[in-house]
Amino acid sequence: MRPFLKTWLTICLLVPLAAHATNREQRLPNVNGFTPKLHVTTRPAKAVKLTVKRPAQLNKAHGKAVPGLFANTNQQSSKVLSRAVNVLGTPYRWGGSSPSKGFDCSGLVKYAFNDIASVDLPRTSKAMASGHGQKVNRKDLKPGDLLFFKLKSRRVNHVAIYLGNDRFIHAPRRGKTVSIDTLKKPFWSKNYVIAKRVLPKEQSNLRIVQR
Repeated sequence: MRPFLKTWLTICLLVPLAAHATNREQRLPNVNGFTPKLHVTTRPAKAVKLTVKRPAQLNKAHGKAVPGLFANTNQQSSKVLSRAVNVLGTPYRWGGSSPSKGFDCSGLVKYAFNDIASVDLPRTSKAMASGHGQKVNRKDLKPGDLLFFKLKSRRVNHVAIYLGNDRFIHAPRRGKTVSIDTLKKPFWSKNYVIAKRVLPKEQSNLRIVQR
């Protein structure tokens, strides 16, 4: 047989065998945990746009969100709440009225209302409760109102600032820090005495033009 014909016959026999071997490899089952890899062309995934919602109000002292803190507040009460919230975590100190020295309950209230020129509060919780502001029913509380409690006493000896949604901010007692609590707790609900509104009503900027 001539070399040319021999080479041609060899090629004709090898091509079908190679094709059969390739098809067989693609159908091989998973053996001993190994599955032959197949060359699969995949399309790139579409870019997904993520939308991140910002927290309602950030507690700068702890970096935690306080949802709905400034909802339904006017400009004056927002200033009061902002100053109070920004000192969350400040240690309690009897007679203290600054972030550097600490706060007691009435000292925190005085500090929070410091930017409200029309409000001049006395230094003690008892004096705040007796002669300042307008009495407010518990169901009518608004952010910025003052809450008064009697703790192990027959008279008012503790004051807090109402935040809304039954929450308030205060300087509780020695060993604690300025924190947020709720009237829903039995302890605070039981010792609640009265609420006062000391912020004046804001006048509307709208002018009535007579023709």
